[in-house]
Amino acid sequence: MRAALLSVGTELLLGEITNTNVVYLSRELNMMGIDVMYHYTVGDNPKRLAEMIEMAFKDCDLIITTGGLGPTQDDMTKEIACQVMGDELEMRKDLLEELKKRMLAYKSHMTENNLKQAEMPKRAFVFHNDAGTAPGFALGRTVTGEEGGEKTQSIACMPGPPREMKRMFEKSLRPWLESMSDGVLYFRELRVFGIGESDLETRLLPLIDGQTDPTIATYAKSGECSVRVASKRPTREEAERAVNEMIAEVDKIIGDSIYSYDNQEIANVVGEKLKEKGLTIACAESCTGGMFASALTDIPGISACFDRGIVTYSNRAKVEELGVKQETLDAFGAVSEETALEMAKGVRRVSGTDIGISVTGIAGPDGGTPEKPVGLVYIGLDFDGQTECRKIDRRIKERNRNRQYAMLSMFDMLNRKLNDR
Repeated sequence: MRAALLSVGTELLLGEITNTNVVYLSRELNMMGIDVMYHYTVGDNPKRLAEMIEMAFKDCDLIITTGGLGPTQDDMTKEIACQVMGDELEMRKDLLEELKKRMLAYKSHMTENNLKQAEMPKRAFVFHNDAGTAPGFALGRTVTGEEGGEKTQSIACMPGPPREMKRMFEKSLRPWLESMSDGVLYFRELRVFGIGESDLETRLLPLIDGQTDPTIATYAKSGECSVRVASKRPTREEAERAVNEMIAEVDKIIGDSIYSYDNQEIANVVGEKLKEKGLTIACAESCTGGMFASALTDIPGISACFDRGIVTYSNRAKVEELGVKQETLDAFGAVSEETALEMAKGVRRVSGTDIGISVTGIAGPDGGTPEKPVGLVYIGLDFDGQTECRKIDRRIKERNRNRQYAMLSMFDMLNRKLNDR
């Protein structure tokens, strides 16, 4: 199935808000095996909206719109979609009652223009909105194809606010799309760290070349990559078996770099392992400025494991808070293996935790030297009576990328250590 995403709203064209809906929908639809061919954005103009719908249908079977379902005069998506699809609106008593209850719950006064939200195309399949006042819908039509045969075209309209749109997609649109499918799509997403996207694809080319089903797709993320393995078969059991068999082949090639087989963030993977093993941890951060601690504290229940995070940005802080020797700093510098190890041992000592982990580096874009370039990072780990250090030398001058990669590397180092324990 070929799809187009059509975002409606003049505020999008003016750059007043960021359109996160297309990012979410593109990802979810592609994972369902639906090819997203186009992203369109149109203002609150009925004529241009109608033209855009007809244009998108020239090359697509499905159009998904977001926005323009509100109560005001410039919200015209429903009316124009109904017109293009050859249907007419009718007042739905069930939707009207639902709207009244919603407005009462919101303690909002219901005005005359709110009534239009209870109108719906007669042939529409309604998507109820339990997060807002604007219901969505799907509507189809049969047209004559270029080769003379009949084909079905469908439009699905959802509200613009991302919270409402995502909830409606999961509860209503996704099941509706699955009901239209002639098979069952099953996929799993693997998360990979330590391999660049180009290298990752090169390694997997023997599996990717000539693939039909299952399919393998690689994606670059911020500092890491993911691999999606998908299969569409008559039954879920067949699709799941095909995906798992292919993952076993992928694992033979890059298994050492896969940290999650179920699309989990690396912080969550590490957090769950810490909880399972009953281990406590403290961290000392310099160049990352608390990013590692922040990622850990996003995990529910991590207070059972995470004791403290100390940001020791200056040399004085490293000495006073962690007990790093001034002699070490004078001899090797703040960005060094020796300092990273003393930081890790120091934070473990002052906290009394099972694990101490540290990071120190040059995030950039300035501050590097030929001996210690921007992007140089050292990660120290004190665990099970042993200390070790990882050196990262990426020579990238983008500050945020260096900090993000350093933080992910801390989790990767810890994850591998927990796997060996």
